[in-house]
Amino acid sequence: MACPPFSVIAAPDNYGAILFYPLATTTWDQAETRALQDVIASGRFTMGERVAAFEVAFADRMGARYAVMASSGSAANLLGLAAAFHHPDLGWRAGDEVIVPAVSWSTTYFPVSQMGLRLRFVDVLGDTLNIDADQVAAAITPRTRAVLAVNLLGNPADLTRLQATCDDAGIPLIEDNCESMGARLDGREAGTFGLFGTFSTFFSHHICTMEGGLVVTDDRRLYDNMLSLRAHGWTRGLADDTHLPVDPDPFVRQFRFVLPGWNLRPLEMSGAVGLVQLAKLDGFIAARRANAARFQHLFAGHPDVDIQAETGESSWFGFALLLKGRLAGRRADLVAALSAAGIESRPIVAGNFLKNPVIARLDHSVAGPTPAADRIDADGLFTGNHHYPIGPQLDRLAQVVADVAKGGA
Repeated sequence: MACPPFSVIAAPDNYGAILFYPLATTTWDQAETRALQDVIASGRFTMGERVAAFEVAFADRMGARYAVMASSGSAANLLGLAAAFHHPDLGWRAGDEVIVPAVSWSTTYFPVSQMGLRLRFVDVLGDTLNIDADQVAAAITPRTRAVLAVNLLGNPADLTRLQATCDDAGIPLIEDNCESMGARLDGREAGTFGLFGTFSTFFSHHICTMEGGLVVTDDRRLYDNMLSLRAHGWTRGLADDTHLPVDPDPFVRQFRFVLPGWNLRPLEMSGAVGLVQLAKLDGFIAARRANAARFQHLFAGHPDVDIQAETGESSWFGFALLLKGRLAGRRADLVAALSAAGIESRPIVAGNFLKNPVIARLDHSVAGPTPAADRIDADGLFTGNHHYPIGPQLDRLAQVVADVAKGGA
C-alpha cells in the first residue's frame, strides 16, 4: 500500500495544530462514501439488512458462529457481560467476582460493576502489558465466575494458558479484544478463545464504522440473549427455537419483553461501512505489522525505553514505550518534546486503573501488589500506528527520544 502524501498523513490535534505523526487517521476512501450514499438513498437508517450482513461477514472472518453488532465497543462489553449474567447455564449473581487486569480502558470495568458483579484486580506483565496468567490462577476464589482478559494495544494475552486455567476452575474466559482486531495466537483469532470476545470499530481502531462494536461467540443462548438485550429486552426477531420465552402470537411478540435491556443498536450506515472496511482488514493489518517491524528495529534493546513484547501475532494498535535509564521519571519532558515535534502521544490506556478516582465507586478487591501496572501508570505512553507506511514518523520519534534522553544525561 502506497504511503499517502504528507497532507493526508498530517492531522490536527485537539487544539487545531497540524501533527506530523498523529495518533490516528481516516481509513476511508470513496468506497465508504458510496456505501453511506446507498444507505441514504434507501431511506432505511436504523439497524437493518446491512448490519445483519456485516455481522455474518464478521463472524465468518473471525471464525465464530455468531456476531452481534452494537453501537460501540463499550456497548459491546456491556452487551456481552449482561448476556452472560442472564445466561441460564452460568448462574451468575450480584456480588460474584470477575478477575480483570489492572491496566485497561474504563469500559472494560464499568459493565462488570453495572451488572452488580465485583471486580477482582490482578497485575499485568511488565513486558507484554497483558494480564499475568500466574496471578490469575492464584487469584481465583470460590466466588470467581469469570476471567476477563484484555488484549492490550493489539497484543494477545496468554489466551491458551488462561483458557486452560479457566477450564480447570470451571469458569468462562472472556476477552476484551477492542484494541486487537486481527491479532492471532496459536492459529486462532484473538477474541475467539473465550465464551465471547468484543471488538471496537471506533475511528482510531483497526477498522472504522464511525462508532460501533461487535461481540462474537459460539454459544447460541448467549447470542439470543444479546439480540434481546441490544433492543430493549424484547423478543422481536428471535427465532422460534430460542431458549427465551416468546409469545406464539407474532403481533404480541413485537412488544413482548423478557430481559432488562437497552437500546444498543448500531445504525445501518455503520453496517454498510463495516462491510467495506472488513474487506480491507487484512491489508490494514499487514501494513501495521510492517510499521511494527520498523518500530522494533529502532527500539528493541534501547537503553532508555522498553517496548511491548509481542505475543503471537500482534495487530499493533499502537507503540508502547516504558521509560527507564535516563528517561525514568521524565515522561512529562518526553511528552512535551514529542508535542513540539508534532508527535501525538497518550498514556497507556488508563494506566493502573486502581489509581483512577472512580475506583472508589466500584465494588472491587485487589489480589496483590501491582508493580507492573504502577510503572505503566508513571512511566508509560504510546504513539499511534497506521494502515500505511510511517517510516519518517518513526524515525522522528526515535530522534526525539534520543534527544530528550541525552539532554537529561
